[in-house]
Amino acid sequence: MLSQPKITINPDKVREYLGKPKFYFEAAARTGKPGVATGLAVTPVGGDVLFIEAAHMPGKDHLILTGQLGDVMKESAQIALSYIRSHAEAMGIDSKKFNDADIHLHVPAGAVPKDGPSAGVALVTALVSLLTGRLVKSDAGMTGEISLQGQVLPIGGLKQKALAAHRAGLTTIIIPKRNEPDLDDLPEEVRRDLTFYLTESIEEVLHYALKPLELKI
Repeated sequence: MLSQPKITINPDKVREYLGKPKFYFEAAARTGKPGVATGLAVTPVGGDVLFIEAAHMPGKDHLILTGQLGDVMKESAQIALSYIRSHAEAMGIDSKKFNDADIHLHVPAGAVPKDGPSAGVALVTALVSLLTGRLVKSDAGMTGEISLQGQVLPIGGLKQKALAAHRAGLTTIIIPKRNEPDLDDLPEEVRRDLTFYLTESIEEVLHYALKPLELKI
């Protein structure tokens, strides 16, 4: 019997055999500064990860929205800002930050239309991160509609969103509690790799999504 030739695979050969990487863990780089949250979305071809970016600047109390957002998503952004303004003290936010200021929310990939209410929790998280200086956890993705009273409401497409989060290297997924039955639709290997936090309120979302404030000495 002829012996099989020995094959040695090194990092250069892996690239040669498999080609260019198909997925890149962007979340760590994107969430390295306050004001960026990782949301989960559904597209006509499956789930996707999207980043919500927030900026604060001197202005005239305007909310600026960019990234080709649809009407429903624009309303979610307004609800997010109104909820934060009405609960600023409880969140540790100085209400003076809203005086003579504009807030800009942007969702990159501006050539792609985006709509729907399920980015609500990510919009709130990005804004609270910006206004408190607390970073969003780089391994956390989130989805959920929000109400003006701070409730987290159910969404659609959880399976597609969870699969997209798994592909992107996320390990912590924050979802509405009322979507818990949808977890049964996920492949077992995906559920094993992901930690799901079931939330009913914005306070719970922020607890799981934000890192503690780092003290600079």
